[in-house]
Amino acid sequence: MTRTVLESKTKTVVIGFDEPFCVIGERINPTGRKKLAAELEEGNFSTIEQDALDQVACGATVLDINSGAVFTNKMADDPRYADNNFVEPPLMRELVSRVQALVDVPLCIDSSVPGALENGLEACEGRPLLNSVTGEEERLELILPLVKKYNVPVVAISNDDTGISEDPEVRFAVAKKIVERAADHGIPAHDIVVDPLVMPIGAMATAGEQVFTLVRRLRSELGVNTTCGASNVSFGLPNRHGINGAFLPMAIAAGMTSAIMNPLRLAEMEAIRAADLLMNHDPNGGAWINFSRIVDATQDGTSFTEASKAASDGARTRGGRRRRRA
Repeated sequence: MTRTVLESKTKTVVIGFDEPFCVIGERINPTGRKKLAAELEEGNFSTIEQDALDQVACGATVLDINSGAVFTNKMADDPRYADNNFVEPPLMRELVSRVQALVDVPLCIDSSVPGALENGLEACEGRPLLNSVTGEEERLELILPLVKKYNVPVVAISNDDTGISEDPEVRFAVAKKIVERAADHGIPAHDIVVDPLVMPIGAMATAGEQVFTLVRRLRSELGVNTTCGASNVSFGLPNRHGINGAFLPMAIAAGMTSAIMNPLRLAEMEAIRAADLLMNHDPNGGAWINFSRIVDATQDGTSFTEASKAASDGARTRGGRRRRRA
């Protein structure tokens, strides 16, 4: 069975066909978050640090670290800050250092800037996931040597120099091309996590069906793990969390093994925990029982995040007591 191994300083997370679904927390990302970008410009990392703690408490087992900030205030007059090749590498290093000082989960280093990716890889303790490589020739030549140099797994996004195709056959062919080119660099298929690209269901009625079919083919024909930006499927529609909560277990049943998503949303996390139980990826139902206690705690108005933190703190306290008695 395909197993993609990620590591922090002391923890190992395995993405695999017979493993619990891997939740990759998406919130450490200033793209489209003007307030967060402004904070980072001022050297304020308080929101980043809180996002890291909250996501892990709510069930993220990997954290995506995206350094795509656009500085617009006091740095706007400095032409260097118009160039992400200048901004992102040092920011990525700082983000990685701060996050891994607070939480001990593997990281996913996420940037379109190769220098930022390498800075993140250098700062990481353990074995992170690199996000990402595409089928574009220039990107393949830039990123695959980094993957090989640092011996890390990589997210492979199914678009190439022609853009994102609406034809699932084309997206499969791009994924196959990336897996084959990676093999030329000595990178095994188990270190490729393919993103087949989830289209918005509001714009393409067959978007869900396409992804489920692609995931099955990627698993059976290429033997690779898969991921996606889970919220893409509901873009532009009302009650997005309801759609996401239906999409995720259907994708899991088709063979998807991870997603980059917001773990602070109860509906999505409940769907994932239930799917793990139903797919026999939750031995003896332990994770579902623990999660149900958190859900019960939200019935009196406690937020999902706070209930998750309380459960996590309680587990640590009980564990500590057991160790002292032993």
